[in-house]
Amino acid sequence: MIINKKQFFPTSVWKNLAFLILILQFTACAKKDPLQTASFKTNSGWGYSIAYKGKILIKQSIIPVINETKSFATEEDALKVAVLVKEKLKQKISPTVTEKDLILLKIKF
Repeated sequence: MIINKKQFFPTSVWKNLAFLILILQFTACAKKDPLQTASFKTNSGWGYSIAYKGKILIKQSIIPVINETKSFATEEDALKVAVLVKEKLKQKISPTVTEKDLILLKIKF
């Protein structure tokens, strides 16, 4: 004798529902960083900008601290300094860049 018992929700629906809840919890817990860095091309190289909630706070088209008015040689160099400045802002310390910082980051200038 075979008994067919209808379930209110089939097993596959339960699995999909559990997966959807897991995804929603993960995205709800992920924090979006309000500080965003970006690089941009200049006439002689690269620069960077840092924005807070979409508004530009810092737009740096030249290498700070050095005596020359020179842009960063590569996009990677510009982004390295941008990340450093962003971290300083997050730590609520002065975002100034020193020559020592540039040397530690191996920025060509």
